Amino acid sequence: MSDDDILEEAREAFELAAEAEAENRREALDDLRFARLGEQWPEAVRRARDLEGRPSLTINRLPAFIRQVVNDARQNKPAIAVHPVDDGADPETAEVFNGLIRHIEQSSDAEVAYDTALDFAVTCGVGYFRINTRYAADDGFDQDIVVERVANPFGVYGDPESTAADSGDWNTAFVVDSLPRRVFEGRWKGADPVDWSGDGPRSAVGVGVSGERVAVAEYWRRDRVMRTILALSDGQVVEEAIYRAQKAMFDALGVTVVGRPRQVASHRVTQRILSGAQVLETVDWAGRFIPIVPVYGEELMVDGRRRLRSLVRDAKDPQRMFNYWRTTSTELVALAPKAPFIGRTGAFETDSAKWATANVQSHAYIEYDGPEPPMRQGFAGVPAGALQEALNASDDMKSIMGLYDASLGARSNETSGRAIMARQREGDVSTFHYIDNLSRAIRHAGRILIDLIPKVYATSRVVRVLGPDGSAKAVGVGPAGADPAGPLRKVEKIYDLAAGKYDLTVRSGPSFTSRREEAATQMIELIRAYPAAAPVVGDLLARNLDWPGADEIAGRLAALVPPQAKGAAPEVEAARAQMGQLAQALAAARAEIAGLKQDRAHEARKLEIEAFEAETNRMRATGAR
Repeated sequence: MSDDDILEEAREAFELAAEAEAENRREALDDLRFARLGEQWPEAVRRARDLEGRPSLTINRLPAFIRQVVNDARQNKPAIAVHPVDDGADPETAEVFNGLIRHIEQSSDAEVAYDTALDFAVTCGVGYFRINTRYAADDGFDQDIVVERVANPFGVYGDPESTAADSGDWNTAFVVDSLPRRVFEGRWKGADPVDWSGDGPRSAVGVGVSGERVAVAEYWRRDRVMRTILALSDGQVVEEAIYRAQKAMFDALGVTVVGRPRQVASHRVTQRILSGAQVLETVDWAGRFIPIVPVYGEELMVDGRRRLRSLVRDAKDPQRMFNYWRTTSTELVALAPKAPFIGRTGAFETDSAKWATANVQSHAYIEYDGPEPPMRQGFAGVPAGALQEALNASDDMKSIMGLYDASLGARSNETSGRAIMARQREGDVSTFHYIDNLSRAIRHAGRILIDLIPKVYATSRVVRVLGPDGSAKAVGVGPAGADPAGPLRKVEKIYDLAAGKYDLTVRSGPSFTSRREEAATQMIELIRAYPAAAPVVGDLLARNLDWPGADEIAGRLAALVPPQAKGAAPEVEAARAQMGQLAQALAAARAEIAGLKQDRAHEARKLEIEAFEAETNRMRATGAR
């Protein structure tokens, strides 16, 4: 396809995506401005009140509800777990996948990407993160996989025909952004700095475009392709193109084709970077998924279109009511006129200057004329109805979002800890679909990683993997039959990440550190309730404590654990003890034999010395004669 054909195709796809998402984007932007920027008064109402000198107070309570959901998810991180599927996969390689995914997430700050996407999902109805590749070093060709956050979800346009909950069926996607003109000209020398607009309204681009910036678009497209695979006599299944390219090697090994070729469907993903005038870059993506993952809020299908709703969508009217009634009560108190003095005619003629300023100045005394002093009319106070309406609006917000006082950490009618935890659990249940949607998104990210890792880490190299506790080690990866030399000479085993099939699950729960702390706390409670368990679990308790020397103490306590607690049978332990005694006796016998040999050697040496001395004496006596 020529550049003009690609641009025309991209504009048509972008126009469809922008039209399909127009309502969701409009509502999402309004939610974001309302909940996070505090733009909660209608502009016409605010302008009228400002002209009248009346207050328009904004007491924004929505961020506390948003943080409750987002921070709850931060404490219960979903974790990807890879499992072998067929006989070509093995558990050790699955653990390498797990450790490599943990390394990818840690080195690229994937937690920030996940948290940002969930924050936008709760606030706006949808957020995104993406998976990318980058060179591991400036002077090499090896690449690493990274998880990146999407700071501006309004720049992403998904496939309007998608129905999957995790974007696994996306065939098109756009990521629109703007670059400073000097950056654009430095990256694409000679390219015309023409903004990408997709033939739609400029506001649909989702970025602020000015004369100093140039809008560009990433155009992702996934095409269905057919490929031919062959079954070989050694059990391998390879593509026909690969077999033909390496036929000489297979013939030398005596490997032949078994059965008939088979046509299978696959996908090819292409990334193009477009300006408004030309195709700037074309990249053939290694994976079979578009590596942009949405995290949806509340999802509904209405009239054949996906509607996305945020946590605060239905709570905006109660928030407006709360602002109005609190402003009204404040206005009644702060702007209420001062109550006037009332007295008979002529009572204020004496000291009239002070009486005229009595409501705005403080005077030590004010004189009056007459037998009775003037009296001030008392202030009636704030109407109870205004305060009650504010309380009603506050309760409406809580009931709409399902987050009550106990969930927000405030005091409520519950008094027992069990009742408070039950109310907090109800709040977690009412908002759990946001956390569950994040788990679905991370599961799809895991599928993208499993598909991408064998292709990015295809060459022989040493990679860093992390254990569940964060401990790091280096392992060798490479194709089957890789030469254990060069960078692989220091590793014990080389893992072929392309062999076999793997699947994954996502576990949501506290992080490893939190689980370890909880385990230590529960063990301490067990020992308090049952002190006899201390000698049995003392080493496990020390191992879960996070302070220097814990591992050394755990090792010493492990030596004191009774054999029965370790699961060993009594007869086995008796045999081990007898063998130990025999070993000690054998060592003693060997030492005794060695001692006897040494004594005999000393005795023989002594006899030799005595014989030498006798011979010396004899020779001296003979010489004297």
